[in-house]
Amino acid sequence: MSHTTKGYLLAFAGVVIFGLTLPFTRIAVAELPPVFVGLGRAIVAAVIAGIMLSVTRSPRPVRRDLLKLLLAGFGIVIGFPLFSAIAMQTAPASHGGVVLGILPLATAAAAIAFAGENPSLKFWAWAIAGSVAVVVFALLNAGGGELYGADLWLLGSIVAAAVGYAISGDLTRRLGGWQVISWCLLVMVPIIIIPVMLSLPEVNWNASTSAWLAFAYVAVFSQFLGFFFWNNGMALAGVARAGQVQLLQIFVTLAGSWVLLGETVTAVTFGFALIVAFCVWMGRKA
Repeated sequence: MSHTTKGYLLAFAGVVIFGLTLPFTRIAVAELPPVFVGLGRAIVAAVIAGIMLSVTRSPRPVRRDLLKLLLAGFGIVIGFPLFSAIAMQTAPASHGGVVLGILPLATAAAAIAFAGENPSLKFWAWAIAGSVAVVVFALLNAGGGELYGADLWLLGSIVAAAVGYAISGDLTRRLGGWQVISWCLLVMVPIIIIPVMLSLPEVNWNASTSAWLAFAYVAVFSQFLGFFFWNNGMALAGVARAGQVQLLQIFVTLAGSWVLLGETVTAVTFGFALIVAFCVWMGRKA
């Protein structure tokens, strides 16, 4: 099996884990504050990461990697989790899943700036087509101010995740996949601990079991274990190429929204998901 094929398979495993993030986030923020869900999950993941780094006696990153770890951390530890948690207060998870369909394209763009990759012009033609489809979908479904506001938060989460993914994929070639996310979490703790502490008085400690299980999923799987597969997938196949596997994330999110939340996945939503997936697939071939 080639490195590229291994990279695609590892990236797909990460996508399956990440694809359930929005449905579980929506379950959690229904009873818990978005700041607690979006940033508190990183505190839980950081504790696990610290234990693993200590037990394995992993070497500390060199000084030249610290800035990149900080930038990646701002994207995948603060930006995406917090922005998506705020968005899930008002937008259906199925809607968010389709809007996040442009994340593969954004990741490819970030790969140019942060990982030294250079996709072809044909790739960007399909990227633009997919982005237009997502914008049209968002406008058609933004029936009120709430969804429009949520779309802005989702856009911010896309930019944050794309930058974080590109830098993480590049660092993984030197530091290792789980080590990168572990160090990203630890360097972010001094920054996120204060807002998490301030959110504690608003936490409903008597929230339902489903809310706490959803929080546990986004803390352990979405914020930590998923990156074991995802980072190594990007390192082996390349950031832009592995990023295109995210086209399948739309369908994982839609399926999760239907099973976990009972959200109606209309023919329009599914149709736009197919259009976006087709555009990203053609971009991958290009």
